[in-house]
Amino acid sequence: MAKMKLCAFADEASKDLAGQIEALKRNNISLLEIRGVDGQNISEISLEKAKEVKELLDKNGISVWSIGSPVGKAKINENVDGQAKTFLKLCEIARLFGCKRIRMFSFFDGDENEVIERLNHLCQLAGDDIILCHENEKGIYGDKAEKCLNICKSVKGIKAVFDPANFVQCGVDTRCAWEMLNPYVDYLHIKDALADGQVVPAGCGIGNLEYIVDSYAKMGGEVLTLEPHLMEFSGLAQLENGESLKGMGKFANENEAFDTGVSALKKLLDKLGLEY
Repeated sequence: MAKMKLCAFADEASKDLAGQIEALKRNNISLLEIRGVDGQNISEISLEKAKEVKELLDKNGISVWSIGSPVGKAKINENVDGQAKTFLKLCEIARLFGCKRIRMFSFFDGDENEVIERLNHLCQLAGDDIILCHENEKGIYGDKAEKCLNICKSVKGIKAVFDPANFVQCGVDTRCAWEMLNPYVDYLHIKDALADGQVVPAGCGIGNLEYIVDSYAKMGGEVLTLEPHLMEFSGLAQLENGESLKGMGKFANENEAFDTGVSALKKLLDKLGLEY
């Protein structure tokens, strides 16, 4: 089996890029799924700012694995031209970072035909050098495994990001979802949850993370992106449509919550006998 590569949404440790770099280095993580940068969403920063970010990450031995974009977390017919403009800028940012992946969603509304048509169009706009990775998320078209499967089968070039906690929060059996979707999965988001929706460290919920990570590794999967969501952090309300996550953990600060998430993931990998 391949050695696992750890990645993280480091904006959960700090809104500032310097703090994110410190948190990644402290935990020996060299890959970043970039989402929040110095208090701005990745979709809001300029190309000039992106160049500065790239230079600082390079100096610290950190590479961008995926752009954690908000694309598709919108009403399907709301400001369509603006959505397309933002998406094209994100593609430029991805290329600047030397990154091949953009995480995205499948809209809050719209029927099946509208969603599939729009996602196909986005894949065409991205070109052959960018992989769009659809994340299952509560409240969007692709919130259940069957709809995610439909997206993967119907949209040319799209891949899946598998998030166990999001499926738990939608009442989906993650093991069944994994068996259905794993041929299309590009990488995993490491987030776990209890039956009531509370997000907990990896392996502490009902997301079947041990089974899924083991299966992913046996299939040749390598990258695991930690998305702890263990306490309120800067930008969380925007990501969750203004809602707080249920039963957030009690930690002294964001760094402690982030480190707890990393430790739980490493403990799970050690239990499975996987190198990282």
